Parts: sequence; structure tokens; C-alpha cells
Amino acid sequence: MNSDAILAKLLDTLWSQYKKRVSYADKYQQMVEARGGKVLNDHIAFRTFNCPTGRQPAGVEAMARIFLPLGYERKDTYLFEDKKLTAWHYEHKTNPDNPKLFISQLEVDQLAPGAAQMIRDAVKDAPDLMPKHSDWSGENLAPFFARPWMPPKRAIIAPVNKESQYAAWTLLNGNAVNHFTAYINHQNVKEWPDLEATVNALRAAGLPMKDELEGERGSKLRQSSTQAIDAEVEVTEDNGQPGKMVWSYAYYELAERGKVPGPGGKPMTFQGFLGAQATNLFEMTKRA
Repeated sequence: MNSDAILAKLLDTLWSQYKKRVSYADKYQQMVEARGGKVLNDHIAFRTFNCPTGRQPAGVEAMARIFLPLGYERKDTYLFEDKKLTAWHYEHKTNPDNPKLFISQLEVDQLAPGAAQMIRDAVKDAPDLMPKHSDWSGENLAPFFARPWMPPKRAIIAPVNKESQYAAWTLLNGNAVNHFTAYINHQNVKEWPDLEATVNALRAAGLPMKDELEGERGSKLRQSSTQAIDAEVEVTEDNGQPGKMVWSYAYYELAERGKVPGPGGKPMTFQGFLGAQATNLFEMTKRA
């Protein structure tokens, strides 16, 4: 398989798996296609730990090493100092219909020492689930997007979550997709010409939506999302036995992109991200 075919199969597989876990995304697709529209995802988000993670590379590199050979290139950098996060977005070099990637990493060493040590201990023996490059296919790359380390101890989730909800989520979900994002500009549903109309339609259909939209009408990026869906996740009990607990998994985001001046002053669609809005969306997976 060539890189385009591998990427297409991988993206299809991740989208299918995500829809099975996040029913809101499946419902959106059904509603759009029932009205003759098209589902195109604007971006996919992933979360990582920037600390030793066993045989898997630390931080963003764990993900980037998959997508760079499949035609992506790194674009802008985003700093979230209050959340101890650094992120980059990636775009496909030749096919703009491929979703952008928003990959973030938690700067573990910047956390309180106790929480940082809990995280390092939980992930230090992780295997690397990525197959050899020569064996790549869409099917055998997909299992990488799971939790590579052993189920974390139940006892550490609450204190880690108090320090960083991002950290608790990543301990429980690992390399799993954090969220997909509908690209409103391309959905081509006459009744839903913009983000407001789409959000109102989804809310009327019973989907639990974020209370407020991110970004002003006419701005270069506007975003909203469903609420996060809860899922049962694996943990290790105090006695060392396997257990399960319920935690937030993922939401389905929606993005509408506006125009900005391009080369020679010609308008072009804004392709980046806005830190303040991303900060608010990070909070959608927060659990007390």
C-alpha cells in the first residue's frame, strides 16, 4: 500500500471506531447525510505526556512519527501555560480534505512533584504499539491508538485529576483519539448554513451541546461541541486486581472557518487554531 492508501484506511478506521464510542458523531453524520450533505472532518485531536513513556517516544513525537511519513507537515505552535501544555497542528501537504491534526503534550515536569511522579510511574514501562514501518497498513496502525501502558491505579486518578484533568484523561485513555471535529464549511446542508443553525438542529435532536459558542460571528474560527460522553475504563484496584470505573471519554466538536488575508492580500480560509478557544474546549472532558 502507498502512503495515501495507508492514511485513508487509518483515518476511516479511527473515524469508525470513534463513532462507535461517541454516538453523537454518528448521529451528526446520519442527520447531515439524510439532508444530502457531506461529512468532512476539520481536525483530529490527540493528547500525550512529555515524559519517559517506556518504549514509546515521549510527547508529540509519539504521534508525529506516524503522520509525517503519511504526508503531514508541522505548522503552528500553541502554548497553554496555565494548563502546562504545548501543542502543534499539522496539515496534509497535498490533500486539504484530509483532517488537520491537533497534537498536544502535557509538560509533566511542570506539575506538582507528587502528581508528576504518579504519572511517570504509571507510564514508565509502556510498550510501543507501533508496527515496523515496512509492515504499515491502515489496519495494523489503528491498534496504536489505544492506551499502551497498564491500567493506572484507581487510587491515583483523583489526585492526578485535581492537578490536571488532561493528565487523568490521558492516563485512562492513552493514545486514543480525543475528538474529531466536523468542518461546518463543507457540510453543504441548506437548512444549516452556519455554526448556529447546526448547533440548534443538533440540540433540537436531543444531543447535549456546549452552552456557548466559541468565537464571534464573522471571525476567523468559530467552534462548539457536544458534551463529552462517559465510558467505562480499566483501572488497577488497590489489591492489584483489574477493575473498571466510569470517566469522560470524548465529545464531537464543530468548527466553522472564516477568511483571512493571504498572499497578495487575496482572502484565504484560516487554517490555524486560537489558544483561548482551545483552552475552553480542553475543559469539555473535565470531571470533578
